[in-house]
Amino acid sequence: MPAKSKTVFICNQCGYESAKWYGQCPSCGQWNCMEESAAVAVSAKKHADFRGRSRAVTIDEISETSEIRYDTGISELNRALGGGLVKGSLVLIGGDPGIGKSTILLQACKHLSESKKVLYVSGEESASQIKLRAGRLGVSSKNLYVLCETDAEYIAELIRSEKPDVVIIDSIQTMSITDIQSTTGSVTQVRECTNLFMRTAKTLGIPIFIVGHVNKDGNIAGPKVLEHIVDTVLYFEGDRNMSYRILRAVKNRFGSTNEIGVFTMNDTGLEEVPNPSQMLLDGRPKNTSGTCVMCVMEGSRPILAEVQALVTPINFGNPRRMTNGYDFNRMAMLIAVLEKRAGYYFANTDCYLNMVGGLKIDEPASDLAVVLALVSSLKDMILKDDVIAFGEIGLAGEIRGVSNALQRVNEAVRMGFRKIIIPFHNYKSLPEDVKNKAEIVGVRRIRDAFTEIVL
Repeated sequence: MPAKSKTVFICNQCGYESAKWYGQCPSCGQWNCMEESAAVAVSAKKHADFRGRSRAVTIDEISETSEIRYDTGISELNRALGGGLVKGSLVLIGGDPGIGKSTILLQACKHLSESKKVLYVSGEESASQIKLRAGRLGVSSKNLYVLCETDAEYIAELIRSEKPDVVIIDSIQTMSITDIQSTTGSVTQVRECTNLFMRTAKTLGIPIFIVGHVNKDGNIAGPKVLEHIVDTVLYFEGDRNMSYRILRAVKNRFGSTNEIGVFTMNDTGLEEVPNPSQMLLDGRPKNTSGTCVMCVMEGSRPILAEVQALVTPINFGNPRRMTNGYDFNRMAMLIAVLEKRAGYYFANTDCYLNMVGGLKIDEPASDLAVVLALVSSLKDMILKDDVIAFGEIGLAGEIRGVSNALQRVNEAVRMGFRKIIIPFHNYKSLPEDVKNKAEIVGVRRIRDAFTEIVL
């Protein structure tokens, strides 16, 4: 009688492995996420011969070689990648369904296939479906090859034999390895398939794009180790029902993190937005309370964005707080500071906060603009149209300095703003010629800022 095969239970959220089933994962705390999978036996090698293996060398012995980057033909994608697609890199692109992951990669194929051999592997669509989408996007090339396959080992072998210059895997959740006895898309399959493609990319020096699905929480589906394996993680932000798309670099071993590329979705695919500040400020209401403009840093790029606040009185004792594109807990903290340090009371009001354009803001430099919008709506005071503000607010009501103040001020001046409210600490460090370009006011506390902006 054959021996019973051993099984393990793996969390489909974080990849935690256990010999027994748990209702709640001991690692990440998620409920009903443990999946049963066959254990992969690893045979121990006795008396292994390590001759010919690599040896440890000093850092001075390693020669410096300049990295080779491929131009994708999409400048905003190049920016998010840190200047282009690095040879031999493994890039993961995630995002909600229908947000444009496959679209942007197929558009990149249009430029890459002009001088390079590109292999597009799809595990979700048929060849005819890809052809229809390529025709809509205007993609046609003799150097673009399409393969509809889900066997990861066969794909890796085909890459070794054909040696394309660029490979696209759409998507990693549809790939599987035959020897692993678990369902397609499971934690084990996703991890092992990614490891296989990583070894292929590094060995052959071929850059590989991998498309990843997201779960209901908005995180990339599969084990967290998936993001550690790859070199670069790009994530699409924005509502798919809106036209704006933001491609954010969450991780990048070859460039700056938190770089973003901005796109708009239309009938012919994704279109680049070279001036995001202008896009986010289009249609801004005039002579309206509860709105203020801020300047945030996305990687090395300063971007102007509008924050809108709506504060309305209520007749019952449970005020409602809601944010869109901003941290809920941070708004609650700022409201508490306004009540304690500035004397503005929100106890009997509903507060709604919205970042226009689908932008997600998590930078402390946005605090000053947020509190100005909240107080403007609370008192129904109209702020001056040419005012912009940025600065971090502490629990004592002080306005603290932020980084990259000079770049923020220059961007505000370029966009036509004539009054800039900044922390006093940053004002002292600005060059005199910059101070003459606009009316720049350095403030130390919240009330100092309010006296400068009321129309």
